[in-house]
Amino acid sequence: MCGRYALYGPTSRLHEQFDASIDELPEGFGPHYNAAPLQTLPVVRQRPNGERVVHLLRWGLVPSWSKDDSIAAKLINARAETLAEKPSFRAAYKARRCIIPACGFFEWKAAENGKQPYYIHPADGGLFGFAGLWERWAPADGMTTDTFSVITTAANDAIRPLHDRMPVILAPKDYSTWLARATEPEHLDSLISSPPVVPVALFPVSKAVGNVKNDSPDLIAPVD
Repeated sequence: MCGRYALYGPTSRLHEQFDASIDELPEGFGPHYNAAPLQTLPVVRQRPNGERVVHLLRWGLVPSWSKDDSIAAKLINARAETLAEKPSFRAAYKARRCIIPACGFFEWKAAENGKQPYYIHPADGGLFGFAGLWERWAPADGMTTDTFSVITTAANDAIRPLHDRMPVILAPKDYSTWLARATEPEHLDSLISSPPVVPVALFPVSKAVGNVKNDSPDLIAPVD
């Protein structure tokens, strides 16, 4: 699964990598060194005219038909293998796909003295673009809330020693295909079932990342 990630730096990085409008965000997007479920975070969506825009959505998908938002904490991730079948995800998979920018993400590896967190980031220093889904929840007696979920798949050779799952990482050349509403289901399935192998770097980090109250650059610093 993907339960924590990092996103920090100037907003210009979002425009450079995702060709997205950043007019609706502050000058800096974060920083978030320990982005966690139920937080409001930047997500790339596409308007009908093809324009990409970065909006702030809450992490933890709430289906439009849900009676309340308590389900959000259970839907922070969506398994790629069952998107088209699960009632919580299938409508969003057809029409409401998004990209979640990340500088890196965390996974925990079992060790003798407890689970050891690792930070995984692009080897070239760029940003990951996780495949995601979004939904709009509009309760009759409350405010409309847009939420998202990170799609996960079986871990590749680099991540498997840490965990058996990982986020689906999109190649920049596939961003438009993923976001376009007109993309055929078969093409979407191929993007998430056989994602590109992105070179990554990884190293152990402080166990302090396990506490959502901690959010500082120290959390992405290597430890012995």
